[in-house]
Amino acid sequence: MSGLRWRLSAMMFLEYAVWGAWSVVLASYLAELKFTGNQVGVIFSILPLACAVMPIPFGQLADRYFSTERLLFVLLLVSGISMFLMAQTTNYGQIVLWMSLFSIAYAPTLALTNSICFRNMQASEKEFGYVRVFGTIGWIAAGLVLAGWRGLAPVKADLLYLAGVFSILLALFSFFLPHTPPKREGTNPFAFLEALRLFKNPNFTVFMIISFVVGTELEFYYMLTSPFLNHLGVPDATIPAVMTIAQIAEIVVMAGLLPIMLPKMGARKLLAIGVIAWPLRYAIFAVGHPLWLIEAALSLHGICYVFFFVVGFIYVDQIAPVDIKASAQSLIAIVVLGFGRFLGSRLAGITQDWFTSDGIIHWQQVFLVPCVLTVLCAVAFLLFFREERKIKSASEVQPA
Repeated sequence: MSGLRWRLSAMMFLEYAVWGAWSVVLASYLAELKFTGNQVGVIFSILPLACAVMPIPFGQLADRYFSTERLLFVLLLVSGISMFLMAQTTNYGQIVLWMSLFSIAYAPTLALTNSICFRNMQASEKEFGYVRVFGTIGWIAAGLVLAGWRGLAPVKADLLYLAGVFSILLALFSFFLPHTPPKREGTNPFAFLEALRLFKNPNFTVFMIISFVVGTELEFYYMLTSPFLNHLGVPDATIPAVMTIAQIAEIVVMAGLLPIMLPKMGARKLLAIGVIAWPLRYAIFAVGHPLWLIEAALSLHGICYVFFFVVGFIYVDQIAPVDIKASAQSLIAIVVLGFGRFLGSRLAGITQDWFTSDGIIHWQQVFLVPCVLTVLCAVAFLLFFREERKIKSASEVQPA
């Protein structure tokens, strides 16, 4: 692996370690603080709301005015400090405040790290999966570190402290990333307006609509799986490790299956497989037993995420002109990680409260909601999305 690929891989490792340190266990932590399902939904909705707003100005800055790696330094420094501050309080209002500051800073980095990869790679179809897989490894590492930390020396709000440490480390590492200056050849000074022109492509419009709806259902996994496992008897201390099953599956799918299946099957079929895997996972969750089957179903997250979202990132990069790639990646972040997950976090919290009576959550009814919606997404995708470009040879996606 080249020096450039190692640096990009380390960037992805730390980027998703920040998220993985707190995302899958925050709901359980907030439950310990006696927050309601609606309050948890509000807190989880903050990052998606930031993803709906913040990528626009920072994608513009990266495409037209400032080097992307310098923007990452400032944003990740702020997000790390915000996590440390949030760890110091158990007050709902203050947690909302510091989560808001964290989200404002962290949200743009999800698109900007993708942009750095695509701008510096010679062949994104070949290389991106092998770099992005280190983000999944980072997510797993964060969960394992957190589980080990809790086993040796439990600390209140440990998940928030760990996320802050990873964020500061990535801020410092940004000085070692490849210099990625803005592109000057764009005729329109407002890069994001150019990115919006992609909606003139009917296939892109269908893809983004389906991505939005699937994004709403992603929060049912991130918000509710941890307390669901608690309900099934999995101890708090081991939940971070158990949930790494999903990320291990991501590694297998991203590094093992994607390079083989993408050139043979094309983006449309892989995207379809990805979206079909979503209702299958939620159907198993709705059944609710046995525990081994629920834990095995976590592995479906690899197919769900890689074949739909990672292939989706590659698809968007392929159709976006070179001078608006950061804004194009920001656009998908806005639709999926922004509006989709914002609505999904509110829907998941309200659904949990709706199907709770006498303090008991009726999980079967809760998980039938995302199951039905993702079935509709799969049907709509198969009917309306058409392949535009096929990868011609397996060598295009084989490791260098």
